Amino acid sequence: PVDAMSADRVLERTWALTLLGEVLREVRADYERLGKGRLFEALKGALTGDSGGASYAELGAELSMTEGAVKVAVHRLRRRYRDTLRPHVAATVADPEDVDEELRCLFAALKS
Repeated sequence: PVDAMSADRVLERTWALTLLGEVLREVRADYERLGKGRLFEALKGALTGDSGGASYAELGAELSMTEGAVKVAVHRLRRRYRDTLRPHVAATVADPEDVDEELRCLFAALKS
């Protein structure tokens, strides 16, 4: 089958996936440095959309945490991911004011 995406679209999508993967690896390394690698592995689905259907209560039971503590941990993980992503994107634009637009383009490139 022929790929319906243009070469530019394929390049943008590849760039987006590569950048997001690099940020995910950096956040994982940060968690591992803090001795929280297991927590990261259990919660990374909240970032990738691949939670395997596990609820916060189920994750809490697996991690010996309350459901509320899992919600807070997910919130912190998402914030850490966002705070790590922004400088990576900022490094790709000439003007710091273009970061938000570049982030929109990055996520638009991931949509089918």
